[in-house]
Amino acid sequence: MNINGIRAIYRFEMNRTRRTLMQSIISPVLSTSLYFIVFGTAIGSRMGEIDGISYGAFIIPGLLMLSLLSESISNASFGIFFPKFSGTIYEVLSAPVSPFEILAGYVGAAATKSLIIGALILLTARVFVDYSIAHPFWMLAFLLLTALTFSLFGFIIGVWANDFQQLQVIPLMVITPLTFLGGAFYSINMLPEPWHTLTLFNPVVYLINGFRWAFYGVADVHMGLSLGMTLMFLLICLTVVWWIFRTGYRIKP
Repeated sequence: MNINGIRAIYRFEMNRTRRTLMQSIISPVLSTSLYFIVFGTAIGSRMGEIDGISYGAFIIPGLLMLSLLSESISNASFGIFFPKFSGTIYEVLSAPVSPFEILAGYVGAAATKSLIIGALILLTARVFVDYSIAHPFWMLAFLLLTALTFSLFGFIIGVWANDFQQLQVIPLMVITPLTFLGGAFYSINMLPEPWHTLTLFNPVVYLINGFRWAFYGVADVHMGLSLGMTLMFLLICLTVVWWIFRTGYRIKP
């Protein structure tokens, strides 16, 4: 394995983050802080508990997942799209690095950025809301799996996109609505039929509820099902990435 090749790609992507610190790190943390102020403090103080949890604490896993999904996809998609857009991707492909090493560099950097943002959001949430973590190991496991899986998904979007408009279509028009409709701000058990049943077809429901279980030990769906859905999506993304490198889809002339 070419460790130096992985390190070079990884360091290049992390250096780009340091050059755009305001946009890459500070902006998403500040945006999420506004949610905590409005929904957690202002509105949450006037709402009752959900499953024995204060509303401000209840929305923390959902808000964290909202930021994690969007930032993982954004970081990974732009990381591979820009070299493809500028033509420098051919220098990477001609270098003595394997597809796995290229993937490890780009996806590893994107996942690292997302984990940093997730950790900062958790620290920021403590300022506004009192919360506890019932299962720290599973919280970290879901955090890592989600960052890795959606960084892979973002890598796929970056390869697929032909322009900056396509790069934003799926995150803005698909992922963000699914997250808001996936129980980020409410329990899906509060929904009447047939909306409750229809919501179960939303894959983000399982991500948010797995994360919420790790925090408070309660969820609308079983933790095992949440973990299984996350691993299944990870496997699908790995399969698609393998196909991309095998066929050279949109990365080779």
